[in-house]
Amino acid sequence: MPNITIIKNADTRAIADWLARYLGTAGSSPAITIPGGSTPFPILADLIARHADSIDWAGLSVWPNDDRIVPEDHAASNTGKIRALIEPVGAHIAALAEDAVPPHFALTWLGMGPDGHIASLFPNTNPQLDDPLAIRRLTPDPLPANAPFDRITLTMPALLDTDAIVFTLGGAADKRAVFDAALRGEHDLPIARLLRGAQECGDIPVTVFA
Repeated sequence: MPNITIIKNADTRAIADWLARYLGTAGSSPAITIPGGSTPFPILADLIARHADSIDWAGLSVWPNDDRIVPEDHAASNTGKIRALIEPVGAHIAALAEDAVPPHFALTWLGMGPDGHIASLFPNTNPQLDDPLAIRRLTPDPLPANAPFDRITLTMPALLDTDAIVFTLGGAADKRAVFDAALRGEHDLPIARLLRGAQECGDIPVTVFA
């Protein structure tokens, strides 16, 4: 089992406080990778509103976990939403590209879907811990109805090139059941592979806001 801490019933404010404390100890010019979707943006907004003076935003590099293959001004663009929220406080936002070279991350922040996908590593894409690429373009199957687009995503090795991992599951019972089953080794969905990789890559600490 990976080095894991599970925190239940944490609200947006509590998660933002955790992020502020973590970033405050992350050293100079850290890079982090963050999820898209609906969960992170209220947390990020609260982090900026209450901790603007305690974080060196100008030294922070932010990479999306993944994105839809759409222009940044499209409503479905993770990068566009992240840039609009965080760039005004001075952080550098990196756009994913197949030839980009991700850095070592101080923190990998992930969500998870009910099907066990992380970033855009859906079960049909068969993500591997030894993927030779750091970034891949791929197509989920089936395409999510709310975002029917090809994707670009960090791969398992890129997500695991990190000092720590944090998950925000949003209190959803179906997600928690899939996550717990992954911890017990009951399936081989992408989340289970990542947790196994976290243990194999030097026991990366994993915090889960369940």
